[in-house]
Amino acid sequence: MYESFYGLSAKPFQLRPDPNFFFGSKGHKRAMAYLDYGLSQGEGFIVITGEVGAGKTTLVRNLVNRLPHDQIVAAHIVNTSLDPEDTLRMVVSSFGLPYEGASKAELLNRLEQFLRSVDRQGKRALLLIDEAQNLNARTVEELRMLSNFQTDTGSLLQTFLLGQPEFRATLHSPTMQQLRQRVIASYHLGPMDAQETRAYIEHRLATVGWKGDPSFDDAAHAAIFAYSGGIPRKTNTLMDRVLLMGYLEELHAFTGAHVDEVVRDISEEFQAPDALEVPDVHIDRSLRQSHDLHTGEARNGSSVEQLDERMMRLEKSIVSVLSLLKKIAATPPGQAPRHLDNQD
Repeated sequence: MYESFYGLSAKPFQLRPDPNFFFGSKGHKRAMAYLDYGLSQGEGFIVITGEVGAGKTTLVRNLVNRLPHDQIVAAHIVNTSLDPEDTLRMVVSSFGLPYEGASKAELLNRLEQFLRSVDRQGKRALLLIDEAQNLNARTVEELRMLSNFQTDTGSLLQTFLLGQPEFRATLHSPTMQQLRQRVIASYHLGPMDAQETRAYIEHRLATVGWKGDPSFDDAAHAAIFAYSGGIPRKTNTLMDRVLLMGYLEELHAFTGAHVDEVVRDISEEFQAPDALEVPDVHIDRSLRQSHDLHTGEARNGSSVEQLDERMMRLEKSIVSVLSLLKKIAATPPGQAPRHLDNQD
């Protein structure tokens, strides 16, 4: 695809979170500082919220990669649309403990014994909960109760909660007073500004060997920011399509008009079916399936990777069709394109 055309070693704007592409914007640096502060305290809850696609999961994976694994045993949970007991099973499972067929009392006992074993080894246990906005009040209370596992000198389990802004409504509800008292730090991760968005784009390109090809003028960067609003995932989605268009059109310099053209294409693709009549062909079905994944990505972190794979297959379909059209257009009248010969 466009990677080889531009001399890049990999796709710079994939949708799935990858700590290798971590970019320290002002907001991300502050959020990471709160996470590091929480680790230094070794107890309580740290709460990080942010809009869909703001980079919370990338933040967590970057943190996990930096953890001193000889000192901290971490479990990361991303499937949070569960009732309290299933969530407890997920916590037990994430720490590598058996959970099938166990009662709640057995699960709690196994977890406590594990946490005490970790403490005897001179280590600490850390629980990372992603997509915390999906947790209901009863499930949050179940997680709070786990913080009651303590020794004479401190807590046996520390928990980081990361979610979308609506999780703050849950956190500030009247029933969450006990949890709020155990939150030692809270931070909301906002979007990047225009300058940071430009630096973010150049950082991701440089990570895969970009040496200035392709180039983007000021108007192009302004158009990118106008569409993405400084949200990393929206920036990635747009930039991936911009580079694909550049590959198909053999562009090495992008202007604002080029970016606006891609934005219009994206807007048309994701219109509701009754607002845009498109023939029911393979590409249309791929677009609709991609749209279904896109609208549901906030519900489950794993759908981001599914969407990324779907978009890659969609790109290949588009490239195949456009390559065929170019060959047909370049073929003299009355002569069949070479790859269509002998297909009777």
